[in-house]
Amino acid sequence: MDITAFTRSPDWDDARPPTGPVVVLLHGYGSHEGDLAGLAPWLPAGMPWISLRAPIPMPGAGFAWFPLTLPDTPPPAPIAAATAALWEWIDTHLGAETALIPMGFSQGGLMALQLLRTRPERIAATVVLAGFVTDAPQPPDALLSEQRPRVFWGRGGADPVIPSDAVTHTAEFLPRHSTLTERVYSGLGHAVDHRVLDDVRSFLDASTASRGAGQAG
Repeated sequence: MDITAFTRSPDWDDARPPTGPVVVLLHGYGSHEGDLAGLAPWLPAGMPWISLRAPIPMPGAGFAWFPLTLPDTPPPAPIAAATAALWEWIDTHLGAETALIPMGFSQGGLMALQLLRTRPERIAATVVLAGFVTDAPQPPDALLSEQRPRVFWGRGGADPVIPSDAVTHTAEFLPRHSTLTERVYSGLGHAVDHRVLDDVRSFLDASTASRGAGQAG
């Protein structure tokens, strides 16, 4: 399982790779690396980003991180394989000291949380859009409950896609394992709109400012 395609911020310089934080955009089921790149104008000015294509091809030119099993809980093995593929790509293409901000939609939101739950020391903040967390335990979960990293979780109040059990589990997990900013948007389905993006921008501005202040001290 390999990640073979990506797109990135236009001012990216391979000779001078960013030291971070870098936003890692992770698309949803059946989409592609060009999808979330459209959110780039809502990122803080000058923040580098990279959008990765999931490794599993689907009919219609889309891709997936792992096979869809809704309404059942996705099995842990395919998720672990996708997580390993993500880290292999990151280890190869980004510096070991580069701080990351995973930002994922739907299935990509689960993958964003997987990056946080497997190597929390690499993650500056996490953004989950219409996504959820798998119920398979991860070894660093206990550390997350102590460190409480910053997580934004935004979802539509009228989302018909994510099962209610997955939402309930995520609503129980994230407050115990993160400093959570949670937003539920009235009338919004399985999508993002300007309300979501405005809140994401505010969250990232606050998260990067806090990180800078912590490093300065």
